[in-house]
Order: sequence, then structure tokens, then C-alpha cells
Amino acid sequence: MKNKASSGTLFRLLVRSYLLFTLTLLLIAGGIFCLWNVSLDRAYQSSDWDRLLRDPALTAGNYQDLNRYLRRGQDAFAIYNSSGRQIYASAQDFDPFYAAGELSCMPSYGEAAIIDVYDKIQGDGSVLHLLVKTTYTEETINSPDIMALDEHLQVVFGGLGDNRTSYTQREYQLLCSKELFRASFRLSDGQAATAVLRIPPVSDDAYFAAYQNAWKIWLLFLPLYFIVTALFIWQLRRKIARPLRCLNDAVEAQAENRPARVGDCGGPREIRRIGESFDRFADRLAESEAERQRMDQDRQKLIADISHDLKTPITVIAGYIDAICDGKVPPQEQERYLRAIQGKAETLTELVNAFHEYSKVEHPEFVLHPERTDLCEFLREYLAAKYDEIDLAGFTLEVSIPEQPVFCLLDPMQFRRVLDNLLSNALRHNRLGTMLFFDMSLGGQRALLRIGDNGAGIPPERARQIFEPFVVGSEARSGKGSGLGLSITRRIMEKHGGTITLASHPTAGRSTEFLLELPLAP
Repeated sequence: MKNKASSGTLFRLLVRSYLLFTLTLLLIAGGIFCLWNVSLDRAYQSSDWDRLLRDPALTAGNYQDLNRYLRRGQDAFAIYNSSGRQIYASAQDFDPFYAAGELSCMPSYGEAAIIDVYDKIQGDGSVLHLLVKTTYTEETINSPDIMALDEHLQVVFGGLGDNRTSYTQREYQLLCSKELFRASFRLSDGQAATAVLRIPPVSDDAYFAAYQNAWKIWLLFLPLYFIVTALFIWQLRRKIARPLRCLNDAVEAQAENRPARVGDCGGPREIRRIGESFDRFADRLAESEAERQRMDQDRQKLIADISHDLKTPITVIAGYIDAICDGKVPPQEQERYLRAIQGKAETLTELVNAFHEYSKVEHPEFVLHPERTDLCEFLREYLAAKYDEIDLAGFTLEVSIPEQPVFCLLDPMQFRRVLDNLLSNALRHNRLGTMLFFDMSLGGQRALLRIGDNGAGIPPERARQIFEPFVVGSEARSGKGSGLGLSITRRIMEKHGGTITLASHPTAGRSTEFLLELPLAP
């Protein structure tokens, strides 16, 4: 009984479920961590300025369509024409006009340059502004451009490559700004225009606020944990509880004397083995119940047969005694009646002795006392002692026994009873002149003894039940014998470790032949 989708052993099922449960929790934690990390990245993620500047809506003047590229709330852009006038702004706080010099002070978008500003107070109390512009390429850092401005924003040293000698206050603010960038483009009509992009850097306060809000994502772990736990509990219950419920239903049905089988209950290997063992137990219990019923029938039949065998002679004895006591038997007939009573009493004695022997050999405590015996010599001595009885009964004897010794473990008294039962049956149920046969041979590690005759034979309908109690070779319950001899014989042979069978095809010239097999002594 194999489960189609075998779950393996219970240990493997528990280990696999535990590992899968742990892996699922790790995946959930990893997914939540990715969401948390993405949420934090959004604090640094700027708007998609590259796509905004490449979008055809910029040159076509459809500036409203460009708002979809803005990601953060503080990001914004404004469009200025060639005269520096504002023609569109995504936010309200852009200046309406920028002069050409002011726009040139804004760093170009995409330019890898940083302007650092250092203010130094001179000895006379004036302030010197030192600007350092560092330009980066892909692999190297170029030499910085250094410019010094006095407190009136006049260039006193160096420059930023724009050949300027002075700056206005607004130009200086734009030069030092970290938020505004410019990008030049042309409108669809060919006129020059400038896009001012406001990209404020992320402050620590904004990042901390985003960090605090991102932790709320971890609250998703609790409901996901309970959902996954419930799913795994349901899965384990389906794989373990359902097979156990099948086993319990089968046990309850068996307790109520209803036939039940577990069948392919599924589940782990241990539970399936319990189911298989239960089915084997149920089969054996059914066989035991059938055997018990058969034994009850046999016992009833045995009681009926014993009653029949005892009733007939007892009835005759009681009838004859009543006739004698009532004076109905003439004096000259009384001896004949007494002889008949004596004969029936002997029959009763024979029946009681047969019942006694049968009860002894069928008792669980019946044991043999085997001795290492030469079977050939034992048979020769037995037949020599029985020769006169056979000859006086009008039977002839043909014997074929090997000369070399054949040793078996025999209980002499019980094995002699086996031979007596077979010989007495042959003498009782056959006519005068019948030939009796005793043959012995070896077959492997067993001795084979054939005992037969060429008499009337046993009817086929009797042959199938010949070893059952109260069945005789001719007509059952005929009054000739108790019908227990062959049952006793079979039991004694089984106790010797041997067998006795009635040959279905006797040796040529024989009508009845019993085959007795005995193991050889070591």
C-alpha cells in the first residue's frame, strides 16, 4: 500500500516543513527589508530630469505634461525664454526674470563640478570669499579653479574661466547655490530657451523623517507571519491529522464489530505502516473469527456425533435391562440379552477410550518423548508381532523395508498407535483375502512410509474428510469404529514433525494408500 505522493518519514516531513517555514519567513523578512530600503531610497531619489529634458513636450511647449517626471515634493522646474522671461513654472516660488549673467552663474545640469565657498575675515575686518570649483571626469579629478572675491564681490584673485571681474549679490548667491541648475534647449520655432531645475539636497531632518516612516513597513511582518503559520499548520494537519483520523475511524469500526480497512491513508511512512499493520491485523482477526466459527461448528458437530455414538448403545442397554427387569424376557433368553448388553458396554468402553485419546492428543500440553530409533528395525518388529493377528483375520501381508538402518526421532508408544490405527482400519473395513502393503523408502532428508491395501477403497466424497473427527472410511456413523483414529494419527504425525496424507493416485494394484513422511534424525 504505497501513497501516490509519499511524504517520506515523519521526521523528514517535520524537518522539511520546519526548513520551508523558516525559508518562507526569511523571504518575507527579505521582501519587507527591500520595501523598507526602497522607501528610504525615495528620500534620496530625485526626479527623472534626464527623461524630462529629452521629452519632446519640452521643445513643443507642452510643459504641463512634464510634471509627471517630478518625484519629490520640493523638486520643480521653470522655463525661461531667450530674454530671461519666465514662460512656465511648476511651482510659484521661481523668479519671474533672470538676466543672462545670472543664468550663467547657475551650474549646468549634468556637469560634474562642485563649487565650495570659504569665507575668511581679514585683519581689517573685511571678508574675503574664496570659491573653489572642482570638475570631475570619469576617472580623474581636474585641477580646481580658484577665485577670491572681496566683500564687494570684486575678483581679487583667479577666476572660474568666465573672465568676469565682479559679480552682483544675486549672481553670487546663484553661484553658491546647491539647488538650481540650468539646461539650455531650443523651442520648436528655433528660439533659445533655458530650463531652470530646482533639485534641493536631502536634509538630515528629511532623511530622519523618512526613516521613521519607513519602519512602519515592518509592521507587515506580523500579519504575514500569522498567515504563513496558519498555512503551514493547515498543511501539517492535512498530512498528519487526516491519516490519523482514518486510523481512528477504522479502530472505532473494529471495536463495534464492523469490518473496516484503512487502505491507502496517506501521510508519513510511519502512519502508513500503522495502517498496513492494522489491515493485516484486521485480516488476521477476520481469519481468526472465521476459524472460531468453524471450530464452533466442529464442536457442535463433535457433540452431536458423541451424543449419537453414545446414545445408540446406551439405548440398547437401557431397553434390554428394562425388558429383563419387567420380566418380559424368558429365562432361556436372558443370557443372550446379557451378552448383548455386554457387547454394547464394550462398545461404550471403546468409544470412551477413543474420546479420551483424542482429547489427550488435541490438548496443547500433549508432548512426545522421542528416541533415536531405527525405523526399519521398528517396522520389522511391529509387523512380526502383528503377523498372527493379520493372518487369523484372513489377510496377507507384503513388506518392502530396506536392510540399512534409517534413524528417526520417534516416540515408540505413540508411533505404534499410528500403525495400530491404520492397520485396524484396514482389517475392519476390508473383506477376507485383502492384501496389505508396507513399503519404506528415503526421499532427501525424510523417510517415506507407504501403508496400503487392495481392498474396497475409500469413496472420493469420504477421502476429502477422512482425517476429520467421526468420519470413517465407508459410511460415516455406521457403528464400525469411532471415526477418531485417523484424527489421532494425524495429530501424532504432526507432533513428530511429519505428515500423513491419503494418496489421490495409489500405486498400481492398490485401492487405498496412506503416505507417512518423517524427518530423519541428525
